[in-house]
Amino acid sequence: MAKSKSNGFFCQNCGHESSKWMGQCPACKEWNTFVEAPSKLVSASGKIKNPARMQELKKPTSIEEISMTNEERMKTKIKELDRVLGGGFVPGSLLLIGGDPGIGKSTLLLQVCKGLADQGKSVLYISGEESLKQIKLRAERIGSFTNDLRLLCETNIEIIEDTIRETKPEMVVIDSIQTIFSEEISAAPGSVSQVRQVTAQLLQISKGLEVTIFIIGHVTKDGAVAGPKVLEHMVDTVLYFEGDRHASYRILRGVKNRFGSTNEIGVFEMRSKGLIEVENASEFLLSGKPENASGSIVTCSIEGTRPILLEIQALVCNSNFGIPRRQATGADFNRVNLLMAVLEKRVGLSLSASDAYVNIAGGIKISEPALDLGIALAIVSSYKNKAVPEHVFVFGEVGLSGEVRAVNMPEQRVKEAIKLGFTTCLLPKACERAVKHCKGIEFQFVNSVTDAVAFLF
Repeated sequence: MAKSKSNGFFCQNCGHESSKWMGQCPACKEWNTFVEAPSKLVSASGKIKNPARMQELKKPTSIEEISMTNEERMKTKIKELDRVLGGGFVPGSLLLIGGDPGIGKSTLLLQVCKGLADQGKSVLYISGEESLKQIKLRAERIGSFTNDLRLLCETNIEIIEDTIRETKPEMVVIDSIQTIFSEEISAAPGSVSQVRQVTAQLLQISKGLEVTIFIIGHVTKDGAVAGPKVLEHMVDTVLYFEGDRHASYRILRGVKNRFGSTNEIGVFEMRSKGLIEVENASEFLLSGKPENASGSIVTCSIEGTRPILLEIQALVCNSNFGIPRRQATGADFNRVNLLMAVLEKRVGLSLSASDAYVNIAGGIKISEPALDLGIALAIVSSYKNKAVPEHVFVFGEVGLSGEVRAVNMPEQRVKEAIKLGFTTCLLPKACERAVKHCKGIEFQFVNSVTDAVAFLF
């Protein structure tokens, strides 16, 4: 006779599993978050009974017997999104998009639904947060929609599954995963067990019916997708919306992509009619740059295959307290401290008693080492209160000995700067051979930070 057996306990905050109940989770350090996992049916012999087990076992297939077909991706008519996805949606994939509240996740996917519906694709938009009238009110700002887009307000995953199997759409949007629940789990919607169960069912639907499903996920105060971290492992693609929701720009970044690159980004601008693509991201991010201001310099970062010019700002002033304050926005805080130590040791700047603030204008977050030289020279410019010439842009990695090291794709960075009218490039000596074919710009090759400071100041 079958009997129930406990499956242990798990943390509702982070998904950490344990064989016994604990007051504090050892992974996320939260208190009173452990709950008992759903029980499983166990036979008298001790083996777990799986009701979904197939009657006949499948035979393994040789890799040579598998025939490959070039499946066409579904284009969304949004070039920035298609670039991040690697060329469009792959049929039968499960995608997750996360971001702060109000940043534009629902607006972007509603525009995606419009683009696919205009191509004659059947799309199903399922919302657990808004009513049908609220969705239509938001859709009227974007434009007119065809009858190929159908809306559904439902939070029960069983009803959603039956609807998908009956209507057979080519794409489904779930807004959001935290509002969907399964009747098989007794926990509240949005909990770890519910999110895990619902995502597992959506994964079976997408793979079984070859339906592309796009999931919207909320983020926590730490910036991670709410729910268990296993959610990111279950889906095929993870996208993050970055940027200040009070500003007009948005940056879509691919964190995980089984069907394309994970380094590409898309830049959008929020307007009254929705999200508008920004094709020239460099010009957009450099707009509003102050003229003849100390502590401001232009550098270049590579995001995937795309060079983007950025403005780095630095402010160095005397500290009013015994401990100087350091702050970095958009750049790695530890990297900024390292570069300031290099400047103090190798260049001779006295920064130990000064407050230092570093900011990457535009709200974008960059951790590429190629920004090292730009950050260091911006700090020197603010410290000496001397402005960097407007026609100069720099890039290069800085080592602990003060040397300026080579970076990848220097030719693409230089060509992007030439398009925007820069006439002088300060770059590592090791990149001289890579940029010898570039015309229309003057190069200044440096071996160390000391050489770069001597050239500019």
